[in-house]
Amino acid sequence: MSPDLFAFHVRITGKVQGVSYRVWTRDQALELGLTGWVRNERDGSVSALIVGTSKSTSTMLERFWDGPTGSDVSAVDPQATAVDRAPEHFVITR
Repeated sequence: MSPDLFAFHVRITGKVQGVSYRVWTRDQALELGLTGWVRNERDGSVSALIVGTSKSTSTMLERFWDGPTGSDVSAVDPQATAVDRAPEHFVITR
């Protein structure tokens, strides 16, 4: 992975399932030029891997707090992570 790229595994909790949070995340990530994935977790949270520049990842970490209409985010927990190879796209996974 390029030294100019940053990666975060993020766990978002609150009312984040059943409100199109994954679709909203994908759209925001694509707008910011991020790659990675987003998925629902069994415990009701949403997890995401975001990979991009310092500015784009910082912006996305802030946007996670907004979420789509109908969401109510109670926590955004980013963990810096290393990835061997940056994903090519941003996708919704299961």
